[in-house]
Amino acid sequence: MRYHSTRDPSHFVDSAQAVLEGLAPDGGLYMPERIPGFDWKAALRGSSMDISSAILSALLPDIPHMPRLVKQAYSGKFETEELTPSVPVGDFRVLELFRGPTSAFKDVALSMLPQLLTAAKQEKGVKEDILILTATSGDTGKAALEGFHDVPGVRICVFYPDGGVSQVQRAQMVTQEGENVAVCAVRGNFDDAQTGVKNIFAACREMELPFRLSSANSINIGRLAPQIMYYFRAYRDLLDEGRIQLGDQVNFSVPTGNFGDILAGYLAGLLGLPVGTLLCASNANNVLTDFIRTGTYDRRRPLYKTTSPSMDILVSSNLERLLYLLSGDTALVAELMRKLNTEGVYTVPAGLLEKILRQFWAGCCDDHRAAEIIGRVYRDYGYLCDPHTAAGWAAAEDYVSQTGDRRPMVVLSTASPYKFPEAVLSAIGGDVFGDGFAQMDRLQALTGVPIPGNLSSLRGKPERHTGVIGKEEMLSYVLGL
Repeated sequence: MRYHSTRDPSHFVDSAQAVLEGLAPDGGLYMPERIPGFDWKAALRGSSMDISSAILSALLPDIPHMPRLVKQAYSGKFETEELTPSVPVGDFRVLELFRGPTSAFKDVALSMLPQLLTAAKQEKGVKEDILILTATSGDTGKAALEGFHDVPGVRICVFYPDGGVSQVQRAQMVTQEGENVAVCAVRGNFDDAQTGVKNIFAACREMELPFRLSSANSINIGRLAPQIMYYFRAYRDLLDEGRIQLGDQVNFSVPTGNFGDILAGYLAGLLGLPVGTLLCASNANNVLTDFIRTGTYDRRRPLYKTTSPSMDILVSSNLERLLYLLSGDTALVAELMRKLNTEGVYTVPAGLLEKILRQFWAGCCDDHRAAEIIGRVYRDYGYLCDPHTAAGWAAAEDYVSQTGDRRPMVVLSTASPYKFPEAVLSAIGGDVFGDGFAQMDRLQALTGVPIPGNLSSLRGKPERHTGVIGKEEMLSYVLGL
C-alpha cells in the first residue's frame, strides 16, 4: 500500500517504510493513498487480538505475519484477554484502556509498535540501528520505554517536560532499566519537547549518522493504527450485551491532547464501524475545543499545568491528518501548518469546518470540575476514575445535555487513577499528605481498588535517568548518545 505525506502527494513509500521513518521528509505525516476496503462485520466476530490483526493487516499490508506479531505484542502483558474491557457506569460505558503494562492507553499501541518496527526493519533490509526519538506529556514515554527496552537493533530516547508530569509518571520513566534507553527532562513544556523532536528529525536528515531515526509518538502511523482496535472492542461489548444491534451508531467521548486517540476513532469509522459523534474532550488547555467550535486554531495562549498533564498540549500534531482526510488537499494542509509554525494561528475554510462538525463535537473541563466529577462518579457509582477520564465524562454530560442525543455513549478512560493519586485522593475527600506512593496507599485503603502492580513496584527503585537540559540542547544530547 502506498503512503504519502499530508503535505505532498508526490513522495510515496510503502506501509513498512512509513512505519520505519515515522515522519515524512517534509515534516508532514504519512497517510495511505486510500483507505482500504474492510469487512468490519467479520472483524467484530473475533477476539481483540483478531480484530487488531485484521485492522493492521489492512492498513499495513507490507508488514508480513501480522497475526504472529499481534500475539507476540499482547500475550500475557494485559490484565484481561479483552485487552481493553469496557464497563457500564451510570448512563455511560467506560472503556478501560489502562489494563496494560504501564497503566495507560498508550500500552495498546506501544506494545505493538516494537513488533511492527522490527518486522518492517527486517522486511526492508535495514542493517543500522534505529533510534526511537519521542517526546512525552506523561504516558507515551513509559509505554514506549516498556515496549522498546532491550529490543535488539533499536535504541530509544525519551524527552519529557521538567515538572510537567505527575510524580508517578516521572518515577515510571526515570527508573526505567535497559541498556538501550535514555530519558531526559527538558526545561519547558510538552510543546517545547515535541517541537524539539521534530527539529531533530529535520536536522538529522542533513547528517551522516550511524543510526536511523523513527518515532514512537502518534505522528508514526505504526503508533496510531493499533489504537483503532479498541473502538471495535467497545462496539463488540455493546453488541454482546444486547445494548445495540449491528449497524447502530455509538458515540465516543475521548480525552485527547495530541488528537491521536480521537483520530483512531475517526479511522475506525472510515473502516466501516458505525461511529456516531466523536467528542473531543480537553482540559483547561482548550485549544482543540476552540478550534472545533470556530475553525480557528490558535496556539498563542498560556499553557496551563493541570491535574491531567497528558493533555497539557497546545500543538496537536495529529489534527493535521484529519485536515488532510477531510480536505484531500495537501497544499492547503501544508499552508495551514506553515501558518501554525510561523504565526501560531490558522483558520480553515468554512467548508472544511462544516465537514468537521458533521462528526466532531468538543468540550473542555478545568481541574475544579474534573475533581467534582471524580468525587461524584465515585460516590454515585463506586467507580474510580482519573482526571483525564473525568474530562471525557464532562464532555459526555455536556453533549447529551445540549443535544439530547441518546445514542449509546462510550467514555474512553485513558489512565489508571493511581497515576494521579494526589488529584484523585483529594477529589474523593482523602488526605493528600506524603509523596505519591503514600497517596497511592491511602487511596487503596479508602476505596479498596487495587494498585496496579507495575506502579506499586516503583517504590524504592533507584533513579537511573536524572538529566535536565534546555530545549536548545536536545540535538546535542541525541548526537551524544
